[in-house]
Parts: sequence; structure tokens; C-alpha cells
Amino acid sequence: MFPVSRRDFLRGTGVAALGTILPLTGSWAAGGDVVTLRAETRQLEIDGRAATVFGLRQRDGRPGLTAKVGEDFAVRLENALGEPTSIHWHGLTPPWRQDGVSGVSQDPLPPAASQDYRFPLTRAGSFWMHSHEGLQEQLLLAAPLIVEEASPRDEQDVVVMLHDFSFRAPDEILAALKAAPAMGGHDMSMSGMDHGSMPGMSGAMMDGMAMSGGGMAMDVNDVEFDAYLANDRTLDDPEQIMVERGGRVRLRIINAAASTGFTVDLGSLDGSLIAVDGIPIAPVTGRRFPIATAQRLDIRLELPRDGMAVPILALREGAPQRTGILLCPPGAAIKAISSRGDSAGPILDLALERRLRSLEPLAPRPVDRALTLALTGGMAGYRWGLEASSGPGPLPAKVGERIEIAMVNRTMMAHPMHLHGHSFQVVAIDGQRMAGALRDTVLVPPNTTVTIAFDANNPGHWAFHCHLLYHMVAGMMTTLAYEGVT
Repeated sequence: MFPVSRRDFLRGTGVAALGTILPLTGSWAAGGDVVTLRAETRQLEIDGRAATVFGLRQRDGRPGLTAKVGEDFAVRLENALGEPTSIHWHGLTPPWRQDGVSGVSQDPLPPAASQDYRFPLTRAGSFWMHSHEGLQEQLLLAAPLIVEEASPRDEQDVVVMLHDFSFRAPDEILAALKAAPAMGGHDMSMSGMDHGSMPGMSGAMMDGMAMSGGGMAMDVNDVEFDAYLANDRTLDDPEQIMVERGGRVRLRIINAAASTGFTVDLGSLDGSLIAVDGIPIAPVTGRRFPIATAQRLDIRLELPRDGMAVPILALREGAPQRTGILLCPPGAAIKAISSRGDSAGPILDLALERRLRSLEPLAPRPVDRALTLALTGGMAGYRWGLEASSGPGPLPAKVGERIEIAMVNRTMMAHPMHLHGHSFQVVAIDGQRMAGALRDTVLVPPNTTVTIAFDANNPGHWAFHCHLLYHMVAGMMTTLAYEGVT
């Protein structure tokens, strides 16, 4: 009798949930045919309440896309929403005009219109897609984008996509933030304050603030959401993904939240972190891994043979809320897990970042252009911004340059900074040089300087911004503009 591979095991289960990658039919597997992807409305039930959200689905209802490296990304995007949209292929490095950013690489796609995208897929990894129009990302207009290796491994892929969700409209959230009294970094007693009496100020923001000398040292969360989702579900009704006893699983964790950082908690299992933002690293073993907004973690697990269900949790930063999924071998007993833990999730820092080493580092060469980018702003009026040493306007670049950007955070919040169209290497933290991970999004905590380096090899005008959605729309966004590109 021939042994059954883990991929054969998966096909035999008939699992068709978001969390498990199934073979893609009728697209790249058929030799490069175009896949139709629809931006559309959909219905969810969240904590017993109906919610209308957005989604990115194929015609058969499957969310997002799965492809193989070396093939073409070939997509026809159809806008079935009642409003304009644009979709960014986060982590991919397409030609500039196919990056999907309203006002930077394209005009918004009108309702009932379609647009074609085609470019080669040169890197395998865990990526994702999301709206880059207004505040649509808060309405869950996002989906996984997985590029598999040319030679499949004998392991089960499980995608876990994290979201923060509110029943409030995104523009109401932004208006409340702009109207809220400024507190971050000010001396103000917390005694006797009622969270509910402070519009725009989240309870978690109050609870999660580090106090120093009677003042507030940093702001952790500035929005209080109604629910935190893993694959569109809360822990009150988590997704249960069938796995093999003693099998090997590759978790692909995508933090698609608009404003929330998490810590991935594997419980009593040791996991091996093998890639960040879709790019391989020297493996790091652990049970807890931080993941800032827009980042991705690939974690390899060897499952126990005892047949117990394995919870994979995401702990909200600085607050007790959590979400997650269950990995369930056949016959596993399922125990309820509360959406609220006994303690707050850890505050995200750069302790792990300092340990990461890329397996695909940049080739050593002199730096041709060094820039400083100050991250500015605060809760007063909810104004955020970026100030570059090169002066007002876009950051300059020239084809062929090695560019370093030192991002100096002068605010009291951490900012996950994302550069479009390029992968960069983390080369210094607070001036301490390192050969860190290759990424597309890196967290810059308060009073911290993170330096990144990249090769200017993709001409165009590229968005560069904080990936906290409300910070971006409130001003924390610029562009990288190549010389001679108009």
C-alpha cells in the first residue's frame, strides 16, 4: 500500500474553507487563462448580528487567488460594488501602472467596469490583496494572494486572515477620531474616566497606554472595534480546519486588519517561523510571534499525534480580545474558547525583528542615496504626516541606485510602514547595523529609528505609507518617484 501524502489527504477531505489552499482550476493551471475576480458585497454574521461587508471573490465564491511562481498573474478585476474601487496586490512587484493605487498608479475603477492585469510572478510567498480606495479596506475588501513554490512540499497550507471589524461606518470612525480630545503624551489623570464618555477614544487605548511619570508614554490602539476575526469568524464560532494527526502544517498568517497589531499564539506547540512578508528567513523557533498590520508570517508546525484540536490564536495588542482558528484532526474533541483572554496581548516591539536574517539578502554594495523620513503627528486633531530630508514632495529615486531610508518615529504610536513595488531589507535599528529580513512592511515603534535598504529597480511612482488605515488617510502617506518617470 502506497503512503498517502498530506496533499492527497487534503483532497480526500473535501475541505473548501478559506483556511485551506485548494488547487486553482480554470486559471494559471490551464495555461495562463485570465481569472475573473469580483469586488462585491457579501453578508456575514458576527456575534449574532448580520453585517454587510465587501469581498474579493472568484466567480465560484472562493476568496482571493492562488498561483505558482513562474506563471503569470492574469486577472480581470470586475467592480460589482456601487462605488469606485482599486485593488493593490500587496507584496508583489508589478509594473507601476498595475499596482492598483487610486491617484498614484491608476484612476479608480468605476462601478460595473473591469480592468485587466497581467505580469510575471517572480517570487513565491504569502501575499494579499486589498482596496486602496478611501476606507474600503475597513469593510473587509481584502483577500489572500498565495504564490506557491514551483515544486510543492509535502505539507498542508492553512491561511489565516485576520481582520478588525466595526458595525460603525468607517467614515464615522474617522470623524470620531478627529473630534476626540488629544491625550497621547499629555499629563492627564486616568482616575474616574469613563471610556464611553470619550468619543473616538477606545477602551483598549486607555487600558493599553504605558504610563510614565503620570503621563501617557505611548498610544497602542486608537480604535475600539466590535469584533476581531480570523477567516471572517470570531472565536465564538471559529473556523475548524481538518488536519492530519501528526501532520505538517504551514500556517500563512495575514494581518489584514485596518488598525490592529496581534501576537500569534501557538499555545504549547513550538513553531518554526520560516518566512516574513512572503520572503524566506533563517528559521526562528517559538510559540508566540508578533505581526503588525499588513505583515505576513509563515510558520511551520509539526502537529501532535494525540488527536487533540490545536487552537491558533491571535492576541490583540495591548488588550484582552483575541481571535483564531482550530486545527482539527479526525475525531478531535472541540472545546469552547472565549474571545476575551485573561490578560492583554503583548505590546509589539522589535525584539523578534532584531533576530531575523534573510535567506535572500541584498548583495553588498555602496549606498547611492540616503534619506531620512520623519514620522510625525498625534491624536490632536488626528493629524499624521511624513517629513523627508529631501524636502517636500515625493521621495527621489533613480534607476540603479541603492537607497537607504532611515524612518524616525517622532510620534507616540507605532507605525507599520509599507513601500509599494519593492522588497527592502532591514539594515539598522536605532543605528545598530544588521543584515535583517527582507520585507515590504516593517513596524517602527515610538521613539525608534528603523533603516531600510533597497535597489531602485522598478521605475514608477510608488506609494509609501503607514498601513494603519486611518493614519494613512489622515496624511501619513507619500510616494517614491523615479527620475524621468512622469
